[in-house]
Amino acid sequence: MGTNNVIFLEVIEWFDESGKEIVHRIPEKGSGEIKFGAQMTVRESQAAVFFYNGKAYDAFGPGRHTLKTANIPLLTKVLAIPWGMTSPLRAEVYFINMKVFPDLKWGTRDPVAFRDKELGLIRLRAFGVFNIRVIQPLLLINSLVGTQGIFSTEEIEEYLNRVIVSRFNDYMGEKVDTIFNLPGKYNEFSEGLKTMLQNDLSKFGLALTDLYINSVTPPPDVQKAIDDKSRLGVFDDLNKLLKMKAAMAVETAAQTQSEAGSGLGLGMGFMMPGMLLEAFKGATSAASTAPETFTCPDCKQIVPKEARFCPACGHQILVINKCAHCGRNLPVNANFCVNCGTAVTVKPALKPCAKCGFENLPESIYCNKCGERL
Repeated sequence: MGTNNVIFLEVIEWFDESGKEIVHRIPEKGSGEIKFGAQMTVRESQAAVFFYNGKAYDAFGPGRHTLKTANIPLLTKVLAIPWGMTSPLRAEVYFINMKVFPDLKWGTRDPVAFRDKELGLIRLRAFGVFNIRVIQPLLLINSLVGTQGIFSTEEIEEYLNRVIVSRFNDYMGEKVDTIFNLPGKYNEFSEGLKTMLQNDLSKFGLALTDLYINSVTPPPDVQKAIDDKSRLGVFDDLNKLLKMKAAMAVETAAQTQSEAGSGLGLGMGFMMPGMLLEAFKGATSAASTAPETFTCPDCKQIVPKEARFCPACGHQILVINKCAHCGRNLPVNANFCVNCGTAVTVKPALKPCAKCGFENLPESIYCNKCGERL
């Protein structure tokens, strides 16, 4: 090498302004002549390795080092005799950044095939982040860096991404049976995948400090199928809710009318199937048409047109008359008792509603059909 290309080094230090450089060589091009007694500063987050004639001879940890033969015994054996302890040292210094490099991205470039036990063969995309750090500087230089002047995370991120995706495919095939079981297990899968990758990175003197799975998503058509299944579950839950409300209304009405006699229980037995049928119809047709409603005379809540009891307070919408023979409660227009069969001879004088014309019992305060005050 000509003398015009020789760089004389007296103060050796390195600052990583980008935050992405893993290894930085001084000088970046060619070799340098390090003067006897030169000062070298190595930060807490760094390590330095000397190379002479293409071979590593010594390494330095954090601190300020004066480059004399007493400080570098390995170089002394090689250089002291021919140069008489006074000539410069021709060498290169590799600074290695020992910090953690965070927020490196990984993800599938193309969807990967996965056999789901519920959805069949589907294709998935996965994305996440990972953090790395150097644990063996010399192994990293010899296996990946070589003679490069600068080696950054951008030069290794793509390679590590492909390694992670490959191991992720293997892990998913071994540990996951359906994507419906994925939520809540990302942390467990991240730890398992991290363990699988440690051996791959240790070959280059690197360690995987953290790995996170941010998302595992199926293609749009599979997502639509999952959404449709969720909607069916919602309608099924709505059906169960309406049936429960109807049952609670019956129970409330039975408790409030207990003083009128035990005949109410039989009336409820006749009316229960119809109430559950109405609840079921309401669940299946709620998305298409809204039922006709009116106001409950007691609590003023909205009540379906055909309801016999208010689903909010349990108020008996259809007023019941008593049998003169057995005392059981009877519907308003009954001709015979539903319990003993006795003919109903005395019927209450009905009071028609001025608004809708529905005939109510004299003691009615509100119309049992439209809710209008009588």
